[in-house]
Amino acid sequence: MSEDRETTAGNGPPPLPSTVKKVQLGDREIYLVGTAHVSKQSVQDVRDTIEAVEPDTVCVELCEARFRNITDRDQWKRTNIVKIIREKKAMLLLSSLIMTSFQRRIAARLGVTPGAEMVEAIEQAKKRGAKLVLVDRDIQITLRRTWGLLSLWSKMKMMTQLVGSLFLAEEIDEQTIEELKQEEKLAGVLEMLATEFPTVKGTLIDERDVYLSQKIKAAEGRKIVAVLGAGHVPGIVREIEKDTPLAPLEQLPRRPFWPQILKWGIPAAIISLLAYGFLTGDTERSWESIWIWVLVNGSLSALGALLALGHPLTILTAFLAAPLTSLNPMIAAGWVSGLAQAVVKKPTVEDLENLPDAITTVKGFWLNPVSRILLVVVLSNLGSTLGTFIGGSWIAGRSLS
Repeated sequence: MSEDRETTAGNGPPPLPSTVKKVQLGDREIYLVGTAHVSKQSVQDVRDTIEAVEPDTVCVELCEARFRNITDRDQWKRTNIVKIIREKKAMLLLSSLIMTSFQRRIAARLGVTPGAEMVEAIEQAKKRGAKLVLVDRDIQITLRRTWGLLSLWSKMKMMTQLVGSLFLAEEIDEQTIEELKQEEKLAGVLEMLATEFPTVKGTLIDERDVYLSQKIKAAEGRKIVAVLGAGHVPGIVREIEKDTPLAPLEQLPRRPFWPQILKWGIPAAIISLLAYGFLTGDTERSWESIWIWVLVNGSLSALGALLALGHPLTILTAFLAAPLTSLNPMIAAGWVSGLAQAVVKKPTVEDLENLPDAITTVKGFWLNPVSRILLVVVLSNLGSTLGTFIGGSWIAGRSLS
């Protein structure tokens, strides 16, 4: 059972913001505060709600990693970029940085710190002695489930729109942010997301609605205030009375079988075609095919490193590595070129400290040594992938003609 809490007058309890929705579960009262992560008003809404309710527990839409991000400003200093590359997390981190960049630029325009409403909730919980509970799913699981369930076309489309977001913050003002917290506006935005990227809405919104609702319900206390993105409130109200197991939502998706076939099959086919040419005595055509493979694959991977503004040695490394790594599915050209970039332009502690501010501009995003390494990895890999399909198709056409 739920009800909206509007501003009240008189001598009763202090008024609650209109963004608060109350859910009654037996003798427990749960107050859901719908916020925007770059809204000054959301900070005030959180403060007013906690002051009025005096909760036993404050739940925040954070996982351990995001909690550390907003409470430990020195965390960037300890980033191990080489470890990130080796663990194949460069793409996830780059996507996260792009989204963070979008939030930071909007926040700077509106004069608020991103996530300030969560910081306010944390501080209010400490101030009043309320128990603080982190109720969100681990960000790495969310991102990996989202990315892993996307098709290749959807991944390309998503990255295009993420990169495009680097140029959009100037179009958003405070009034737009506040309007987006309204339920009817949110419904329209979520409907658009479901149409464009149904899988993304499923993992970023719907799954987390379930996860957040069950974590909030499991929190101790008779009075609970939960501080959440406004987009999650309707789903939480819908899901919180259900008993849904969370284990399936914490599992990483199984990798589809066909990419594994392509990953091993294409190199095997290329090697077989080259070997066939040599065995049948058509050595001249086989050598030409080898040069096609080297030049197409190497050039496109090097072009990716160049677009990332990689060091000349990094670009050369991408060119030399791509033709070989494309024939070995266990290694990617971007990993090799990214590590080369990390060696020749090793990030300093100052670079890591400056990263949060650097990513607020397109120029800073490309010039900061940390984000540039990630761009080298991703764009070199993209170039090598294109080179594999283009070069492989060219060689196959020549061999079968």
